[in-house]
Amino acid sequence: MHLVAQDLAFAYPGRDVLAGVSVTVNDGTRLGVVGENGSGKSTFLHLLAGDLQPRSGAVRRQGTVALVEQELHPTPGQTIGDVVAGTLDGLRAAAAELEAAAAAFDHGSGDLAVLERTLSLAEHLAAWDADRRVEVALTRLGAPRDPARRLDQLSVGERFRVRLACRLAERSDLLLLDEPTNHLDDSAIEFLTGELVAWRGGVVLVTHDRELLDDVATAILDLDPSWDGKPVLYGQPGYLAYRFAKNQSLHRWRQRYRAERKRAAALAERLDESYEGLSDEWRPEKGSQKHRRATHARIHVKAADRLVQKLEAEAIEVPVPPVELGFPDLPAMSPGWDPSQPVVEVRSPRVGDDGGARVDLPGTRIAIPPSGRLLIVGPNGTGKSTLLGALAGTLELDRGSRSLAPGARIGVVGQESLPITGKARLRTGFETYADEALRLLSSGELDPDHVVPVAGLGLLSEEDLDRPLAELSAGQRRRFELARALLHAPHLLLLDEPTNHLSIDLVDELTRALQVTPCAVVVATHDRRMRADLEDWPVLDLS
Repeated sequence: MHLVAQDLAFAYPGRDVLAGVSVTVNDGTRLGVVGENGSGKSTFLHLLAGDLQPRSGAVRRQGTVALVEQELHPTPGQTIGDVVAGTLDGLRAAAAELEAAAAAFDHGSGDLAVLERTLSLAEHLAAWDADRRVEVALTRLGAPRDPARRLDQLSVGERFRVRLACRLAERSDLLLLDEPTNHLDDSAIEFLTGELVAWRGGVVLVTHDRELLDDVATAILDLDPSWDGKPVLYGQPGYLAYRFAKNQSLHRWRQRYRAERKRAAALAERLDESYEGLSDEWRPEKGSQKHRRATHARIHVKAADRLVQKLEAEAIEVPVPPVELGFPDLPAMSPGWDPSQPVVEVRSPRVGDDGGARVDLPGTRIAIPPSGRLLIVGPNGTGKSTLLGALAGTLELDRGSRSLAPGARIGVVGQESLPITGKARLRTGFETYADEALRLLSSGELDPDHVVPVAGLGLLSEEDLDRPLAELSAGQRRRFELARALLHAPHLLLLDEPTNHLSIDLVDELTRALQVTPCAVVVATHDRRMRADLEDWPVLDLS
């Protein structure tokens, strides 16, 4: 047993995050953790790792712990070689300890128990194979391997893959992963899946990757509160079993909520009628004996009070069920638009940089018609994001041409969240959304009659929209970026890895919305389940 968490609760100033969370992680446990953005998934991992202390409850750990976070912030000047050396130093120390124990035993001064312990540890860590194992992990995950390269000069995805490779090579007793597939392509995910299935210790992984949960998870902890307000542990392995069980639970919850609202309304109406009777039909006519009038009044006041007590005794506190995505009805085209004309078209696009062409498609025509669909796939580094930038017009073509239909509006969700700096850190979601609306209005990109209100999308609560964006989680900021892309009711949506950082429920809802929306949609994704769900779309494979 490597970890036991009992009745954990945690709160940030002014905001409760987790309550009543209990889990046990043994050898062979691979616990998937899911929940809405802002439900405390990353916080939960930090509590398990010991980086945060719970407000109440306790965490007991045994053995070594390794945490791989979503966002990694390198120290100044830190290189790939520094990270690799830190991993290898720890593994080599175990090998050196074994050699020392064996030498002491050979000379007659050693302790057999110490030798057995160090041998068991070295075997568990496969310390003699450390250098090769790190090199294999870096290669299979598609991470850069030049030891002199500085981490602050790498992309977010490259830094993540370097750190993940080293953590996998360390073979800790308890491995904690936060959205590990966000920056991995198919071959890298295949390698990660094999490593996790073969992991000798325990694994806790926060992920929106439905395929990974199906392949790896032995149980799933859902941090979204159920109708009784508590997180739920689903003991069946895999995502499909979890999805079926949760859908059944949500259906019962919504049925119960509707029934309770209906019953409460009926009882409230009866109570109103009873109190009305005190001043109307239950009051004897004038001229009657006043003692008789007082007696009747007391009787019916008591009857009304008994009904109030009955209502309070029978009341069931059923919380409001989770809000579903309210995807807007987006237009296919503007009035007067020639339906034969594509929304956007690029021909023979080439976009280069100092390292060579990132996208080079001579003789290729990519045209997105009204209500058109396109799925862009390919390994990391093949130019999916670059091509989306060319379609959006945010990257200038070195060669080729781009044309946009007159009046066409484009909504873009990039692969990574833009950094929030300066005064923008103090702006709330509502304020930032209003700023974006004014900017689009002044540039002529917004039709005032087709503004999509952010509060009606079901992406963020009004409470979260009233908080500064800098205080939101990575997933909540991702939700806000999706809302901002929908603000001006675009004719074309360009989505780069749209499932990154989003909750699993929202990924399911967004996928269904993209399948039926009238606007044109282009999606670049490594998410295997999303690609399977969109398998009837035209595909551009950049591999």
